[in-house]
This record gives sequence, C-alpha cells and structure tokens, in this order.
Amino acid sequence: MMASAASATPRVRGKLTPDAPLAPLVWFKTGGAAQWLFEPADVDDLAGFLATLDPAVPVMALGLGSNLIVRDGGVPGVVVRLGKVFGQVAADGMTLTAGGGASGIAVSSAARDAGVAGLEFLRGIPGTVGGFVRMNGGAYGREVADVLVDCDVVLRSGEIASLAVADLDYSYRHSGLPEGAIVVAARLRGAPGEPAVIQAEMDRIAAAREASQPLRTRTGGSTFKNPPGHKAWELVDRAGCRGLMLGGAQVSEKHTNFLINTGTATSADIEALGEEVRRRVRDSAGVELEWEIARLGVPK
Repeated sequence: MMASAASATPRVRGKLTPDAPLAPLVWFKTGGAAQWLFEPADVDDLAGFLATLDPAVPVMALGLGSNLIVRDGGVPGVVVRLGKVFGQVAADGMTLTAGGGASGIAVSSAARDAGVAGLEFLRGIPGTVGGFVRMNGGAYGREVADVLVDCDVVLRSGEIASLAVADLDYSYRHSGLPEGAIVVAARLRGAPGEPAVIQAEMDRIAAAREASQPLRTRTGGSTFKNPPGHKAWELVDRAGCRGLMLGGAQVSEKHTNFLINTGTATSADIEALGEEVRRRVRDSAGVELEWEIARLGVPK
C-alpha cells in the first residue's frame, strides 16, 4: 500500500494525507485514522489515482460521516472524501444534476429555487448524494429510487461509468453499486412546483426531524433498518432499551433508533451497545435487527 500510494502521489492534484484522523469527520466524533485520506481535485484526478493504485488496496468513500461508525483501530487502505468541487447542483428543466459531495439540503434547496417539486424529502437525509445514492436513502415516504435518473461513478479500476437507476438493483436501504465504486454525480428528476409550497414542505420536514430526533447530539442517524412489518424504534423501546448505556454510549431517550456519544464513548462502546440492543430485541420480539449504520475499519 505504502509504495503504491506513494507512487501515485506525483500524479494527484488533490490532497493525499497519510494517517489522517477520521473522528473529526464523522458525526459520532469517535474512531481511528485512515491509512490514507484522498481528497481529489476533480473526477479525472480520482479516476487517475484509482487506476494507478494497487487493486488489492481497499477504497471507501466518506461523505458527511453521518451514518457511520469508524472503528477505533482505523481504516486500512484509502478513504476518499469528495470536497467542494463535488458539491455543485444545477437544474435543467425538471432534472437536477448534483455532485457526489452535495448535501441533501443543498439538493432540495436548489430544487426549490428551480421550481422542482418531489425532492423535498432529501432535506431530511443527513448525508451527501454519493451516500444516499449508494444506500437508497429515504425519508418521509420517499426514497432515492423514486427520483434517480442515473449516476456517474468512478469504479475501483479507475474507469468512469454511467449507471441508470435500473442498473442499481435498488431495495430498501440497499443498492447493487459495485464494491469500491464512488458516486461522483447523479441526475434526479422531479415535477413542476411552486417554490413557496416546496419551501413549506421542507420546513415541515425540518421541524419533524427537530421534534423527533436528537439532532444536537453526537449521533449517527438512524441505527437499524425497519424490519418488514415493524418500526425499529418501537422494537428497541419495547425491549426496554430507551436510555440504555454502555461506557460512554447511550440509546437516545428522544428517539430509540438513535445511538449517542455522551462525550466519552469509543467506537467500540457504540458498536457494542448496538449489538446489545440487537440481542435484547431478538430475545424479546424474535426479530433480527439489521444495522443501517455502516461500520468500517478494524477494532483497536
């Protein structure tokens, strides 16, 4: 890895940092360092870097760091973070082209300004286009599969490809995006709408999130997927886990499908608490909760 990343260094125009701390970049504010953190200058820079990188080296993308536990031993290989150049959003009729680093708020706001309705739900997804395209992110009754036209990705080989929504094999919080592929842009389609009406719906979504979710804490967003026929938070609550603590990690009192770093938690605390919640729900309800939060890297 060291040799291959070092040999790629002269060919990058972006920033390549060894042993880069990831805790400041994720919502939980815990976890170890990336062996390498790469912030590409543009799509060609990313493609060229991946093409020269040893194919055995793992690569993962990091967006806003919301739905993510970075384990305390850090992340081997290369973590790619898409910066401001990947954060642009432009409208053409009812279609928006958004960079992989654009936030849900940026996309929904650009849609409002262009009079494009149907993308308001993205206001409620705490992440970037790259993340919610990969995970088929959703909120308030809609999901990315409903609005995505296609996306541009840089494959692990460095090849740039365009994938239609039908190519992504979407299901609940899941896509068939190839391993190591990084979404650099996506086209999303809405319908004509009045900006004032669109803004009102965005305000409603923002207020609903504020009222029901512990947004002002160090959290990772929605922890577990909703099992068929169930709501994850209800199962967690019924299992007696509201407020449950392990080390510095706690199940939110406000919304039981959220885990919180109370200030002293390690990533191991958070992950172990999640596993204890899963055990209690399994024992009490006979339901196997699946993690929605990604867990990356190695234990300390």
